[in-house]
Amino acid sequence: MAGRGTSEQWYDTDTTKAHPARVYDYWLGGKDHFAADRIVAERAIANAPEVTQACRENRAFLGRAVRALAERGARQFLDIGTGFPTMGNSDEAAHAVAPDAHVVCVDNDPVVLAHSRALLSRRRPERTTVLAGDLREPERILADPQLRDVIDFDRPVVLLLMAILHFIPDTADPAGIVATFCEAMAPGSHLVLSHATYDFNIKVLNNSRVYNDATAPFIPRSRVQIAELLTGFELLEPGLVDVAHWRPDSSRPIPPQHLNIYGAVARKP
Repeated sequence: MAGRGTSEQWYDTDTTKAHPARVYDYWLGGKDHFAADRIVAERAIANAPEVTQACRENRAFLGRAVRALAERGARQFLDIGTGFPTMGNSDEAAHAVAPDAHVVCVDNDPVVLAHSRALLSRRRPERTTVLAGDLREPERILADPQLRDVIDFDRPVVLLLMAILHFIPDTADPAGIVATFCEAMAPGSHLVLSHATYDFNIKVLNNSRVYNDATAPFIPRSRVQIAELLTGFELLEPGLVDVAHWRPDSSRPIPPQHLNIYGAVARKP
C-alpha cells in the first residue's frame, strides 16, 4: 500500500509534535498530553468548538456499541488506535457485560502503550492484551504472534476503528486497510467505526491545517466517502449516523446540534 514506511519510524516518540491520541486525551479532559498536543487541541476547538463534545459522544458510542455486541455474544475485541485507557475504554465496556471476553488494544505511540500496559494490567490482565502496531500495516498486525495467541480469527471478532481512519490519508488506502481486516475476519464478525466529517460544519476542514505539524494528517470525509469504507459489511440499525444518534440511551441527552463525527456498527455476512 502506498504511503507506508517502516514501523520503527512510527513508534518513535517526539513530544514536540502533536499526536492524535494525546490531543484526544486533552479533549476528553485527561492529563496525558504535552504542550504541542495542547496547542493543536486548542486551535481545533477555535475552528470547531463542538469538538470536545464530539469526542465525549464518540466515547459514549464506543461503550454502547461494545456492550450491545457483547450482549449478542461477542467475546473477541480488537481495538486499533485505542489511545489512552481513560474511563469507558473498550475493555471496560466489554468486561462489564462479558468478563470472559478477550480484548486486544493496539497503538503506535510508546507513551500510550506504557500507560495502557500499566493500567490495564490492574484490571483483567488475563483477558486484556496491549500490543504495539500501526493501522497502516494491517498485515503486520494480523501476523503478530501475540495477537494470534489471544484472538482466534476462525471465530467472530469485533474490530474497533474508533476515530482513527480520519488520520489515514487516501494515499495510504484506508479502504484497502479495512478490506484487509475484513478478509481475515470470520463471518459473523463486526466492525465498529467512527470517523470525523465536515458534513455538519464545513469549518472542520480548517482543522486539516491545524494538524500540519502533527505526527499524522487529519482528513475528515463526507458520509458517502465514509460509507465506502464499510464495503463488505452490512450495517446494523440505525446505520451510519451521528455518533450521538446511534442507539442512544437515557443516560445522556442527545445534543441539539449534529456533531462532526459519524458512527456505525456493521456485520460481516
